[in-house]
Amino acid sequence: MPLVDIQLIKGVFDENEKRQMIEKVTDTMVAIEGEVMRGVTWVRVQEVASGEWGIGGKTLTASDVKAMRATR
Repeated sequence: MPLVDIQLIKGVFDENEKRQMIEKVTDTMVAIEGEVMRGVTWVRVQEVASGEWGIGGKTLTASDVKAMRATR
């Protein structure tokens, strides 16, 4: 029974994007472990407040991540 945690900065992804993450991560796990495991494959989306996440000693905000996404 796998449990996959996805941690995000709050305010970056909308509800539809988070739903897609859950569906696609579940599909990926089922492709590895078999369809019989779909019903017991857990995916949790946990959000951390903007500014309470750091990379390389610097805080990262929702605005920072949105700016990164805009360049893709």
